[in-house]
Amino acid sequence: MSKVTPMLQQYLEIKQAYTECILFFRLGDFYEMFFEDAVTAAKELEIVLTARDSSSANPIPMCGIPYHAAANYLAKLLNKGYKVAICEQIEDPKATKGIVKREVVRVITPGTIIEDQLLQDKTNNYLAALVEHEHHWGLAYVDLSTGEFCTTQFPAKQTSLLIAELTRIRPAEIYLRTEDAESLNLKHQLSELTVTHAETSFFKYDKAYQCLIEHFQVQNLHGFGCEILTAATLAAGAVLAYLIETQKNSLIHLRKIITYEIGAFMALDNATRRNLELTRTMRSGEVQGSLLWVLDQTITSMGGRTLRAWIEQPLTSCHEIEARQNAVSELTQNMAARETFQESFAQVYDLQRILSKLAHNSASARDLLALKKTLAVLPQFKTCLEQFTSARLQILNQAFDPLPELTDLLEKALRAEPPLTIKEGGMIKPEFHPELEKLITASSQGKRWVTELEQCERERTGIRSLKVGFNQVFGYYIEISNANRNLVPDDYIRKQTLANGERYINQTLKEYEEQILNAHEKSITLEYQIFLELRDAVLQQIDALQNTALALAELDALISFAEIAVRNRYVKPNLNETGELSIQAGRHPVVEKMLSTGSFIPNDTLLDQTENRTQIITGPNMAGKSTYMRQIALIVLMAHLGSFVPAQAAEISLVDRIFTRVGASDDLATGQSTFMVEMNEVAYILNHATRHSLLILDEIGRGTSTFDGLSIAWAVVEFVNHQTKLGAKTLVATHYHELTELETRLAGVKNYHIAVRRAGEEIVFLRKIMPGCAAQSYGIEVARLAGLPSEITNRAKEILQTLEQHEVAEFQEIIHDPKLNTIETPGEQLSLFPSEKDLIIDELKKMNLAILTPLQALNDLYEWQQRLLK
Repeated sequence: MSKVTPMLQQYLEIKQAYTECILFFRLGDFYEMFFEDAVTAAKELEIVLTARDSSSANPIPMCGIPYHAAANYLAKLLNKGYKVAICEQIEDPKATKGIVKREVVRVITPGTIIEDQLLQDKTNNYLAALVEHEHHWGLAYVDLSTGEFCTTQFPAKQTSLLIAELTRIRPAEIYLRTEDAESLNLKHQLSELTVTHAETSFFKYDKAYQCLIEHFQVQNLHGFGCEILTAATLAAGAVLAYLIETQKNSLIHLRKIITYEIGAFMALDNATRRNLELTRTMRSGEVQGSLLWVLDQTITSMGGRTLRAWIEQPLTSCHEIEARQNAVSELTQNMAARETFQESFAQVYDLQRILSKLAHNSASARDLLALKKTLAVLPQFKTCLEQFTSARLQILNQAFDPLPELTDLLEKALRAEPPLTIKEGGMIKPEFHPELEKLITASSQGKRWVTELEQCERERTGIRSLKVGFNQVFGYYIEISNANRNLVPDDYIRKQTLANGERYINQTLKEYEEQILNAHEKSITLEYQIFLELRDAVLQQIDALQNTALALAELDALISFAEIAVRNRYVKPNLNETGELSIQAGRHPVVEKMLSTGSFIPNDTLLDQTENRTQIITGPNMAGKSTYMRQIALIVLMAHLGSFVPAQAAEISLVDRIFTRVGASDDLATGQSTFMVEMNEVAYILNHATRHSLLILDEIGRGTSTFDGLSIAWAVVEFVNHQTKLGAKTLVATHYHELTELETRLAGVKNYHIAVRRAGEEIVFLRKIMPGCAAQSYGIEVARLAGLPSEITNRAKEILQTLEQHEVAEFQEIIHDPKLNTIETPGEQLSLFPSEKDLIIDELKKMNLAILTPLQALNDLYEWQQRLLK
């Protein structure tokens, strides 16, 4: 290796404490990287890898980036899961002899980003901590860019709820012990996350508790609701300790912990979020085409993040839902107020992220100016809110605090267009501070004097090309070309030789240079001090400002709901807890926006917990079965958000969860076939649903043989419909027409089909849901529409006709077999030979079909399979 210089020795000593990070080592105007960091960064950032002492036998790899362009390079590294330690010069090189003192001022990880250019405006960026403690899972998460800090816990056995929460939060980084990650087997779920493994010592309860009470300056955590929730407290303390260690500041903007219970919100598993396309589409992963895309008419980033959070976490409390509904209802009836609010919101900046940057000492004068502009429009919001009577809007009005004294201070102090940096002056109005005004006047007058000096010297020397200039290295100078050297006066002192001339200084210029530069430097120093005082004045009001920011965000989201309701002809749904779900002329909120106005065909829906528990829906592919079922799920979910819904009228029963099983594909990463994925999803639903859930089941049993799939689908429908087993409101779309026989056998089951009109060889999908079952599946006709050659579809018709003739006769015989009579009570189950029953159960367990083993219809399944196989 090349000789280690004092600078490299300093680098190596600092790097030793940050072995897991790429070290950005500040050298002048660049961040430099050395050794393995340089090799990695050059590859990932696609920049040139050079070498220090390249002529030696063992050159040291190095690369660098301009410090002012660091954000772009940081984004690339963070997106790839790297962590970056920022090492700055903490001494002025001009005032230091020898090596400038340097230290790491911050560690930036995917979960600790606060830079605007690295964040999405309307999406949170969470850092989560997860720990198992005293038979519970503790989960805490923080958005460092907004100050949001939440924690919860639940029994360790309920890992499905944990996975559902992680899916909802989608943390950019998760902090946990290695043993917890292994015990949970989260490798697949965490594959898209940056995982930071902590030593066990970091997750000690006493240490975590002490960290929290010291940060919040309290004696206990009763006020935050997590004093007795030890797992939640441990997770919260661990994530806070991690932030203190990496961010190296007080984190003053983290003012409180929100302790929440999972049961206070509707739990939605990953499959349901994906199938309903709540915030992004299945195909492209984009917002456009999702429910969020339809509902988000927010103007501010804060409002957008709030509305996204509402969609991700629907309410289950009737009182809270109706509070939002009433606010939306009032706003829909006052178009003038909505327009006033929207005009005011156009002048509102991202107050939450501004406060975060101020707390991190990374804000600029432009951030303070944006804060001042936001505060200046708050009186308009309060005046407009005075006319509303709904409880939620009145609460928001009380939360707004315009802080007139702070607004006035910022107005008097800040210039209209301050620079990006805070150490070059130009931020503060001269008249705000008497001393600053004197210094700026002296500096500006000195500059005018320099201009006048140039003209005087030209006249005195007769050198018309003479000019007075300035640079950072030599200060002020008089520049004369070589052609005029014979005219240089005797009082000029040569300062620098150029290729085409000489630079000089005289005593008068030297005296004024000192006066000008001193005044300018002092004014810059004083402006920086004033900026720090203004920043501190803002942070003293951080509680009021954060409350105002939350109120602004909620109002923006409520107005978005109101605006969408008016534009899209949504209605206010009535809520009930009786189990009745009645929708008149319901529409799919996303699909109707994709179609031309008025072309979407609405449909009615009736579900309850008595005579209409289960709908079996038949009809051809492409006819609209999936759209209809998802439409119902989305309408129910929107009602739980407090939003109005796309229908003529709606009576919505509160549900605890919505489950969907729509389509399936194999999962090669875990070695699961398409059918196994489908069965796992069905198993999850039936093991976690309650009679208060809404189930959407699309094409159960299609991944295996016809008889196996039909048997499973039959047994599942019996189970979900049976009041003593599950009795949940369920919609089942199927191509197994045999299932329609269940309407005559099971109370609560009703058949529906998608209407189709046939004209010769052509079929037309009418998109209308009608009572009864479909006459046929029209699969061959759909195949023809897809472009299959006619010789194939014609031959398929011949085969189908032959099969149907045999199947109808055989099915009629089987379906009336007494052994297939649906058993309504467990005591009436048919007996099985123990050995045969055990074999079936063992096989089902091997297939991971956890849902089928407790089904009372297992006997039916077995008897029917045996009968069919004969």
